[in-house]
Amino acid sequence: MKSLGLQKLLHDIQHKRDRYRQFIGISFLLLVTVAGSPTSSLYWPGLLVAIAGIAVRLWASGHIKKDKELATDGPYMFVRHPLYVGNILLGVGFSMACGLWWGFPLFVGILLAFYPQAIKSEDEKLRQLFTDQWESWRKHTWALIPRYQPGGNPGGSWSFYQSLRQNGEPIIALVLLACLYYLYLKL
Repeated sequence: MKSLGLQKLLHDIQHKRDRYRQFIGISFLLLVTVAGSPTSSLYWPGLLVAIAGIAVRLWASGHIKKDKELATDGPYMFVRHPLYVGNILLGVGFSMACGLWWGFPLFVGILLAFYPQAIKSEDEKLRQLFTDQWESWRKHTWALIPRYQPGGNPGGSWSFYQSLRQNGEPIIALVLLACLYYLYLKL
């Protein structure tokens, strides 16, 4: 029988990190928002980067057909994991906007602890679901660094309803904008 204490938590964090990735990311954003002490010189550039992250996430979430169809249009034409790119932009933006010296190193630690494994797991899952189509797409589309694909469809079939239904992205965007506004009030 497995222990339900600290030993199990440490085991899960080491072997089942995906389970905690969203919770840790949300906790980070809330922590730097509440503890933030923004300065104008960092808040405004951070705001722009965070808004870019929100926009990328909204764009990507409107193209996902979770486990039914491989999304290769819209932002998926440029990167395999645009939601993660959006998260990275959000983390960098909030790290700047909050004005806390430890925000950026903490975010980098979260990235290194969770994202390589998440990308590997998601790529493997997609490879199993969409074998030949995924292999062809992977050869021309990098995981996180955008790469232009001539002849693709960057607009694609974006859907607000899809974005809302898959993970409530428009609602998340409003919460993130509220956090950024809260930081603005602290200037």
